[in-house]
Amino acid sequence: MSVPGIDAQVGLLGRDRELAALEQALATAQAGRSAVLVLRGEAGIGKTALLDYAAGRAVGFRTAAIAGVESEMRLPFAGLQQLCTFTRALGRLQELPEPQRDALSVAFGLREGEAPNRYLVGLAALDLLAGAAEAQPLACLIDDAQWLDEETTETLVFVARRLMAEPVALIFALREPDDHRELTGLPELILDGLSERDARTLLASALRVPLDPLVRDRIVAEAHGNPMALLLQLPQAPAELAGGFRLPGGRPLAGRIENAFYQQFRSLPQDGRRLLLTAAAEPTGDARLLWRAAGLQEISRDAAASAEAAGLFECDIVVRFQHPLVRSAIYRRASAPDRRAAHRALAEATDPHLDPDRRAWHHAHAADQPDESVAVDLERSAGRAQGRGGNAAAASFLRRAAELTPDPARRVARALAAAQAAIDAGAADQACTMLAAAEAGPLDDLRRARIERLRARLVFSQVRGGDAPRLLLDAAHRLAPLHPALARDTLLEAVGAAIFAGRLSEGPGLWEVAEAARAGPSPPTPPRTVDILLDSVVGRILDGYAAGVAPLRHALRVVQQEQASGDTDRRWLWLAFRLIPEPVASELWDDDAWYRLAIGAVRIAREAGALTVLPMALTYQAFTHVHAGEFDTAAALIDEATAISDAVGGVPMMYTSLVLGALRGQEHQARDLIETTAEEVRARGEGRSLGLAEYATAVLYNGLGRYDTALAAATRACQYEDLAFFGWALSELVEAAVRSGQPKVAAAALDDLTERTRASGTRWALGVEACARALVTDDEAAEALYQEAIEHLGGCRIAVHLARARLLYGEWLRRRNRRQESRVQLRSAYEAFDRFGADGFAERARKELSATGETARKRTDGTDTELTGQEAQIAGLARDGHTNQEIAAQLFISPRTVEWHLGNVFAKLGVSSRRQLRSVASRL
Repeated sequence: MSVPGIDAQVGLLGRDRELAALEQALATAQAGRSAVLVLRGEAGIGKTALLDYAAGRAVGFRTAAIAGVESEMRLPFAGLQQLCTFTRALGRLQELPEPQRDALSVAFGLREGEAPNRYLVGLAALDLLAGAAEAQPLACLIDDAQWLDEETTETLVFVARRLMAEPVALIFALREPDDHRELTGLPELILDGLSERDARTLLASALRVPLDPLVRDRIVAEAHGNPMALLLQLPQAPAELAGGFRLPGGRPLAGRIENAFYQQFRSLPQDGRRLLLTAAAEPTGDARLLWRAAGLQEISRDAAASAEAAGLFECDIVVRFQHPLVRSAIYRRASAPDRRAAHRALAEATDPHLDPDRRAWHHAHAADQPDESVAVDLERSAGRAQGRGGNAAAASFLRRAAELTPDPARRVARALAAAQAAIDAGAADQACTMLAAAEAGPLDDLRRARIERLRARLVFSQVRGGDAPRLLLDAAHRLAPLHPALARDTLLEAVGAAIFAGRLSEGPGLWEVAEAARAGPSPPTPPRTVDILLDSVVGRILDGYAAGVAPLRHALRVVQQEQASGDTDRRWLWLAFRLIPEPVASELWDDDAWYRLAIGAVRIAREAGALTVLPMALTYQAFTHVHAGEFDTAAALIDEATAISDAVGGVPMMYTSLVLGALRGQEHQARDLIETTAEEVRARGEGRSLGLAEYATAVLYNGLGRYDTALAAATRACQYEDLAFFGWALSELVEAAVRSGQPKVAAAALDDLTERTRASGTRWALGVEACARALVTDDEAAEALYQEAIEHLGGCRIAVHLARARLLYGEWLRRRNRRQESRVQLRSAYEAFDRFGADGFAERARKELSATGETARKRTDGTDTELTGQEAQIAGLARDGHTNQEIAAQLFISPRTVEWHLGNVFAKLGVSSRRQLRSVASRL
């Protein structure tokens, strides 16, 4: 912020590092590459002053400066609309592809429609900002980002992570390191307080009168280097300072600074104070709306003069406060009747057709007692907010609607709706508050049961294991006689929670939950997809593997048919996704169904804009690519999943990363990842992930040839029957036990493995079994088993196991001095592992080859001609005929970034056109 009487250069004392970072960001954008920077620090530390500096230095840029407003946090996409307006990007709205245009139009309330796909909104914003930067570089300066609405924050983070080849500088400023964790991971600077020397210089420049050294020292010490405290609060009364000025203790600095602004506010005439309070309650900065509301309160236009003379705000086309703390100081300290009067005038001044939601919001804040008509308007606003993808806004509207509802029964219904919206929005505290409010009202049995279910779902949304199975099961029991279909939905959730909790379940285990589900309500006729899936999974758990295979296969077929129909009920996506496509498909060793279901799940999640589900779908798809030896593709999908999880504040699923790291064979990196993940999932009570961590450890050390360590990890993995992972761990246990001289352990593991693989009967299952049986076979019959394993595995997508079977067969041949034959298998295994990037297994194969007398070249990493994961994706899509726009839409990046990546691809591959990419397909 600027302060009268303070030279701008003095106001930026001690900020050389920050100024250099801003200069670098602007220079990068000026040179045609994007730059993102997040400035974090407490109120008054100088963030706004730095943004002002950036605005002044952005010569030749189109500059758009916006600020989050606390009272507008619950209006979805409000900040994004403001940014697009200020950049004049909305003028290109009609140039967007129709799906993006429609999604953004609904998000901005320009047209009615269903909830927009968040990714289409993100792509639309990305395209608009990239387009706005075509004529000249664009500087987007966003102050008080902690007060942006959730949807705007998610979209801007989405854009920030995908800007690359656009001349755009995107600079955020927000309070404290813990605010808006969605921004975590973006380049950032933490603003500390000024040094004592700089603080003294700044204080002297502001005070301009002699000051007792002891008082000066105390002021500097109490300000803790905060520039605004030095400039605005502490030196306000020089005479009092000389007499021993002392601040009240125990108040936050922001409160002290707000108090300084409030004292200025109190010195204004009454009409000036009323006008500023009305402006503080109006978050859009619309001067015409402010003056309409002022007229309704009989406030004259002369009232603005005193406030402007005091430097508190400016009012021309838009209303601007000197600093956001001016607004909060005025609004928070106003009396309740005065605030209500301001909101009442603003509600009457707001057009009910153009902006019904803000009108309803102002009416809600103007109400001093329950009012059903206001509550109905808020309920309608909540519906519109959900239509725009704004669950947080819907939760806020519904919460206030519940508070204003005079009828107790209706109040309970609205409180439950608010709690559900809050859970969907990830607002756990608000959900708890509304559930408590619902419990205080008159409740019938069904509503009590719904409350119990919502509490259980809230727990599961925060931790994927722990006590969630018991809570969901209790809710299902309560719902069973009241709403059988909802009870079965809840039972499926309980089964899924029990699978995730695994060995760390704090309540009933998977078996107990499955028994309760079987004893629960019967499925309707005809059964829903959810019902078929629930019964098949329960049958697998209770009746054993062999009996469970056929029902599970039927469930997979039903889900695949529903996916293919294009008329998928989104309910199964939310209720059943923990089970489909993984672990059910992989439990059956059905690689084709797993791959197809994963692809379909990603498509459905993208189309539905399912922010919390898409990362999981991408992770499952990545897992299929890991087994296929397509490590780079898997890594690209993991990166996308992680970026989306970061953008929405979710917890990344580390399943695929653990196994990919283990297969890559870099011990220290893999161990660090496994140990860190194991610690995190223990804290969440997610036993399934803990089992996978042990399986990944066994894979890592079997690849490195450290079989005792692999045996211990595989043994721990097999102490609990995690679906899918248990069968995989048995295979690792057989190999580790044989190599460690533990034949009885290997034989027992093979018996358990065979029960599953014979019942499954897929090529993947039979190939894994044949390979494991060959390991425990001492005589020449092993050779036929190895050949059988290679034949089966060669007919499916599981290329990693095929290479491992060749490695084991080659090792077996070498130990029988059949060197020439062993070289064929070992060379094939080594080349496959080398191609995948499975360094541990590749080195094991290389050493075996060397023992036969053949030298194999060690794999070298990091060559300049290797494509990154994203470059490979883009090259593959371009080769298949997709346009830059289509590729950008699929990968959630801008067309210009696609073009930039393709330039790198062409240079690395030595081609000059998309057509030529077909000639180098093997390198993609």
